[in-house]
Amino acid sequence: MEKVETAQNAQYYIELENKYGAHNYHPLPVVLDRGEGPFVWDVEGKQYFDFLSAYSAVNQGHCHPKIIQALKDQAEQLTLTSRAFYNSILGEYEKFASDFFGYDKLLPMNSGVEAIETAVKLARKWGYERKHIPANEAKIIVCENNFHGRTTTIISFSSDPDSRQNFGPYTRGFVRIPYDDLDALREALSDDQVAAFLVEPIQGEAGVMVPGDGYLSESYKLCKEHNVLFIADEVQTGIARTGKLLACDYEGVKPDILVLGKALSGGVYPVSAVLADDSIMGVIHPGQHGSTFGGNPVAAAVAIAALKVIEDEELADNALKLGKKFRKELGKMVDKYELLSLVRGKGLLNALVVNDSPHSTTAWDLCMDLAENGLLAKPTHGNIIRFAPPLVISEEQLLEGIEIIRRTVSEFVRKH
Repeated sequence: MEKVETAQNAQYYIELENKYGAHNYHPLPVVLDRGEGPFVWDVEGKQYFDFLSAYSAVNQGHCHPKIIQALKDQAEQLTLTSRAFYNSILGEYEKFASDFFGYDKLLPMNSGVEAIETAVKLARKWGYERKHIPANEAKIIVCENNFHGRTTTIISFSSDPDSRQNFGPYTRGFVRIPYDDLDALREALSDDQVAAFLVEPIQGEAGVMVPGDGYLSESYKLCKEHNVLFIADEVQTGIARTGKLLACDYEGVKPDILVLGKALSGGVYPVSAVLADDSIMGVIHPGQHGSTFGGNPVAAAVAIAALKVIEDEELADNALKLGKKFRKELGKMVDKYELLSLVRGKGLLNALVVNDSPHSTTAWDLCMDLAENGLLAKPTHGNIIRFAPPLVISEEQLLEGIEIIRRTVSEFVRKH
């Protein structure tokens, strides 16, 4: 199909999506056409800082040359065999990633929510076959305001009305407790039919909610005391985003089941994974779980390259250093402007809370102004703006981005 080349063609693409696509997203009216490193360009040639990174999938920056080269090389050799046969790269990927994160085995999937579904199935099967929970009675503890995806099972334990309303009946077997509440967890764990505790080390979609110090390590300890699996959803927080390889590393916690996605491919290809040791992964046998595309050769090659970039370019260290600078500078804005309430986060996963109702349009309007000034971000939960630039961003580039935010907020306050 021939591409529309007119100078003012953004509206054409927006109308095309609106007419032929399901209306299950509400994007900012920016039509992107190209990306490189921390930058993207729209169809009219305007450059932006990308401070969303495809919800932390593009940690390694847009179109990282080493990852793209791995994609090209493998795509020209072999793309898909299904798991009916072995292929020459899947085992290499499984070994590389298992060693990289310190587990015995990896189960490959495609999307983050598929990996969460896999972890749920794995935990239930372990519960029946290792903990001897009565058939069909296994429970998994989850947290209020979680975001683990939008499949039927996952929305069954969501507390987001938009995700749940009119999608029932819901899957049973989940116990929801407040986030960052050890007493609530302790009480829920007293039930012998609990197989696992599924938790985000930082609740990203909820507005970058960072739990108190010791929450993860104490939660893990409580799980061990009750013979319950600790499942960490690091789909968004993992792969160096928070300043460590995994957010759980801040408290020295090695999850029993680790769920990864997004930046596992650097945003180049859908790749997700569940990692666990043999004592847990061993409950899955042929025919009990799988995916036609899961573990395909292209995904395997891309994931190896993406993880090597994280390590070789020391992106966790960059996220740690620049994240501190980012929160310090935004903290100055919070002190100066009543419009802003607080800034929070770890590494380069941060949120700016707008001092207004979650039902107001203030955060959206600010993001529209930010886009006009050359920086892309998106509100979550109405009055929270999440800032998560690619981890390849330099200090100089980050400061440029901060200046755009400062100028935008100043202009917004003056206008309103």
